[in-house]
Amino acid sequence: MSSRRAVVGVMGAGEGASAEAVALAEELGERISASGWVLLTGGRPAGVMAAASRGAARVEGHLVVGVLPGEGNSEERQSTAELDLAVFTGMGKARNVINVLSADVVVVCGGGGPGTASEAAHALNAGRPLILLAVPALWRDFFCSLVKGVENANDVEECCRLIEARLR
Repeated sequence: MSSRRAVVGVMGAGEGASAEAVALAEELGERISASGWVLLTGGRPAGVMAAASRGAARVEGHLVVGVLPGEGNSEERQSTAELDLAVFTGMGKARNVINVLSADVVVVCGGGGPGTASEAAHALNAGRPLILLAVPALWRDFFCSLVKGVENANDVEECCRLIEARLR
């Protein structure tokens, strides 16, 4: 029996994230760690990525992974302080594929911009379970129209129940 911990990717806006998305991401990160899952984000010190990492780091035994776009030189080394493991890809936005393929379940928290949308699309393309947490109706309608099985959650409690069900 494998002892590998499940990896939950939380994607969302960096700069420009809404206060609601940030609050949800922080609560979600904490719940992910409390459930014994690994949190994976884009690792940057802004928005949903930073908030989820902050929440996860509050739980003893947490593991927070950030997949970053830069090569790790001084200018590109900016990552949220709560990361246990920072993976510098040197791939720019192409690192979104790594985020998705490294996660067992992908959660989009609050919507976002083109980068977040690409992560959601990559998740669907790769057959990864996709959960949309408090996203705008336009996002929900679009991604749910692409494939069956996209889940929607209005709050963190519901989102965690859906994650648990998809990990079984």
